Amino acid sequence: PSLSTATRESAFVHAIASAGVAFAVTRSCAEGSATICGCDTRHKGSPGEGWKWGGCSEDVEFGSMVSREFADARENRPDARSAMNRHNNEAGRTSIIELMHLKCKCHGLSGSCEVKTCWWSQPDFRVIGDYLKDKYDSASEMVVEKHRESRGWVETLRPKYNFFKAPTEKDLVYYENSPNFCEPNPETGSFGTRDRICNVTSHGIDGCDLLCCGRGHNTRTEKRKEKCHCIFHWCCYVRCQECIRVYDVHTCK
Repeated sequence: PSLSTATRESAFVHAIASAGVAFAVTRSCAEGSATICGCDTRHKGSPGEGWKWGGCSEDVEFGSMVSREFADARENRPDARSAMNRHNNEAGRTSIIELMHLKCKCHGLSGSCEVKTCWWSQPDFRVIGDYLKDKYDSASEMVVEKHRESRGWVETLRPKYNFFKAPTEKDLVYYENSPNFCEPNPETGSFGTRDRICNVTSHGIDGCDLLCCGRGHNTRTEKRKEKCHCIFHWCCYVRCQECIRVYDVHTCK
């Protein structure tokens, strides 16, 4: 239910879903599993001594175009929520373009790397997720403005606070406050944080102070069986002993 409102959580979900479509299409094109697309042929030429363009550069522009047609198809209403969703969808796709990087493969006798072929590649999707999580943490709060156009009343968004830097196309935006996720609330979709495992040494969002919302935490010990004292035997297997280790587990009250 929390995704039905214009919160920063909704902004993150729209951004990462849109990025996921673009990522999957782009990767499928590069792997040759999609027949309507292929490699990015725009990166050609000799960029530097000792290496050359090769392999299959991933065509993120094509993937973004498909994502734009797919994810934005329903966001054509003249209201604030559609404007917010379109912006965050585009921010998700932009994140991939921002994180594209060169991958290279060495060639030569005994892997001497006399020559390298390099191609333009997407990062792992985990990297994109971490990037968008940072954008979630710094999302910009907006306000809704109405103005009249030839097609009728149209809602747009503007920054709520003028003393903050205006959001760019890379930033996430929202205009409604998030519900309180500390306590269970089926109306908002919150499961609460009771009994959640927390990190007692962390000062971040996973730390017991923040995650437990000031209620404190319980500590218990757990015994876990683990492989230990592993030895490689020639040839060719590894033999391990089984050890029992004791761990402290902290959960929110």
